[in-house]
Amino acid sequence: MRIVDFRIVRFQFARDRAIGDSQVRIAHAHVATLELITDTGLVGLGFVPSLFNALPSLAEIERIFRAEIWPGIEGEEPAALVHKVRRPRGGNIRGASLPFGEGLDQALWDLAAKQLNLPLWKLLGGTKPRVKAYASGLDFHLSDDDFCALFDHAASIGYTAFKIKVGHPDLERDLHRLDLLVKTVGKPQAIMIDANEGWSPQQTVRNMNIINKAGFDILWIEDPCLRYDFEGLKMIRQGCPFTLVNSGEYFDAHGKRRLIEAHGTDMINVHGYVSEVMRIGWLAAEHGIPVSLGNSFLEIGVNMAIALPEVEWLEYSFQNFDHLIETPFEIRDGWIYAHDRIGHGLTLSETARQDWAVPEVMADEDLPAAPVNTRLPH
Repeated sequence: MRIVDFRIVRFQFARDRAIGDSQVRIAHAHVATLELITDTGLVGLGFVPSLFNALPSLAEIERIFRAEIWPGIEGEEPAALVHKVRRPRGGNIRGASLPFGEGLDQALWDLAAKQLNLPLWKLLGGTKPRVKAYASGLDFHLSDDDFCALFDHAASIGYTAFKIKVGHPDLERDLHRLDLLVKTVGKPQAIMIDANEGWSPQQTVRNMNIINKAGFDILWIEDPCLRYDFEGLKMIRQGCPFTLVNSGEYFDAHGKRRLIEAHGTDMINVHGYVSEVMRIGWLAAEHGIPVSLGNSFLEIGVNMAIALPEVEWLEYSFQNFDHLIETPFEIRDGWIYAHDRIGHGLTLSETARQDWAVPEVMADEDLPAAPVNTRLPH
């Protein structure tokens, strides 16, 4: 089975709410889908998101892909590519002009699993069909009313663990949001908070002790300080024995390995890059460090979360992308369930391909609004 063709579809639309944290605010969605097609007719799907800026026109995306990526995969066997060990040196250590890496990796693994007629999570060694999910609001820029409405809905459909954004210049605002959360959802199984590097190590120790003394039992503090400050992260671990430090989100595999070896975190945060997640998962298992699966596009990371024994939680953030695929992953009573379909389980919706594709770059003010988010009340 060899790769003989590809298709790319470009999407751009206004989000149904502004998402963000103490450092960023995002109101628009920019993503392309990449489909790799084999000589046997199988199709592997991957996602190419751009978090902050619009992708170029479809013609330009295709031109760059054909020039930079296609020569390395045309005529190749997907299973050989996902297991290929590369020797990056000198000028070979560089990224593509567009963020194709994760989507290419997803599409190749999708094809490799389909060739073996297996769901990806089973190919990766998974045996359990589900993993615990926590409700994450990406809520820093929401009003108090919208904050409460989102988490009230999450609790009503079975979530028992919740993560909120902190890192406001005024700690009282963070305490206020924690108080609102508890009043809204009752006594949760777990509360996680995420500062997105908004604090220094000293601030983190001080703030976490204030939060703890205020009666909030926090399972983990995520990315409290600068990612490279391994000594600061160790200081936080020592100064806050009542909570866990969860870090690594902003690192590639090399950075995550350095973080683990420096003992700078209690948990390691991974995302949607199949090969990288499995690589770090194996390393984390050797060190006995739990893994949390952060946001991955359309929850494709459930395949790796199920396969890795160190993963206890997967993040779900009520982002409105379900209209892009045929059947999203089922989330019920605080658990996310993998598909039994072969491959990673996601297929591009033909309706999205016809009705939601935006080949040319559009100004933000002209963007179509996202469809109704069926995962939220409306």
